Amino acid sequence: MSNEKAIEAIQLTKKFGDFTAVNQVSFEIPKGEIFGLLGPNGAGKTTTIRMLCGILEPTAGEAHVMGYDVAKHSEEIKQRIGYMSQKFSLYDDLTVYENLDFYANLYGVPREKLKPRLAELIEMAGLRGHEKQLSSGLSGAWRQRLALACAIVHEPPMLFLDEPTAGVDPVSRREFWEMIYQLAGQGVSVLATTHYMDEAEFCNVIGMMYRSRLIALSDPDSLREGAIGVLFEVDCQEPSHAELVLKDLPFVLDVAAHGVLLHVQVASEKQKAELEQTLQSSGIIVERIERVLPSLEDIFVSLVDQENRQQIRADKD
Repeated sequence: MSNEKAIEAIQLTKKFGDFTAVNQVSFEIPKGEIFGLLGPNGAGKTTTIRMLCGILEPTAGEAHVMGYDVAKHSEEIKQRIGYMSQKFSLYDDLTVYENLDFYANLYGVPREKLKPRLAELIEMAGLRGHEKQLSSGLSGAWRQRLALACAIVHEPPMLFLDEPTAGVDPVSRREFWEMIYQLAGQGVSVLATTHYMDEAEFCNVIGMMYRSRLIALSDPDSLREGAIGVLFEVDCQEPSHAELVLKDLPFVLDVAAHGVLLHVQVASEKQKAELEQTLQSSGIIVERIERVLPSLEDIFVSLVDQENRQQIRADKD
């Protein structure tokens, strides 16, 4: 494997009996980049991470992490990675400082480097003044920061984040990602899983997973540019009724609710007038129909819809 790759996965597969949790997933992460693995719960994201961390052995395919084969050198990989899960693996009966000290000893941080390293992490995580506070008394955002500090206490070159912002408010999520940016700027490679589509904007490359498969792999801008058709945002009365009406139109590729608005994907911009006419003839008052750039959530919903249609056709055949 090239020395410039932090991770390389080739047709990575994991089966549990007759159930395929990860199905022939392939991607690579250059060193120092942030890779986002997006998808709903049950898509196979966590199983993929566990194979890359050397916790689960692949059923088929292969993968290398920092140059080591996940099937043959799992212990070497574990020494060179940091891992943070959504449950924040902290000890509630230990203080902030004691948690950091525990993980530093667990990862074998030399005693002569221990105090300056812990001081550096406390500063980075904004936890100065909270060193003696029990982790059980910290808010979700503070626990998140402490968990990240514990995961990187040994200065690993590769960091795995498994749903690290679940249950954390939007402002704290953004602050957390700013910390990840800093780490990437220092050369740390990052693989993060999430089901928050807005977090994909922080990633250099995105892999979208659905039903154990990777259904898209590219950078955020390329995914938008490659979106099929044209997207209109529709502001109208009775949006639920409008969604049912528009779904029946042959030229409508997809319709999805976004709060009280509808995002309607069609083949051509010329079909805007027909959208408006159809809604009005159905007795629905239209306030506004405006072309918008697709969000990553729009793209994911569209890709999932395509996958589901293909599966229906395959089942019929």
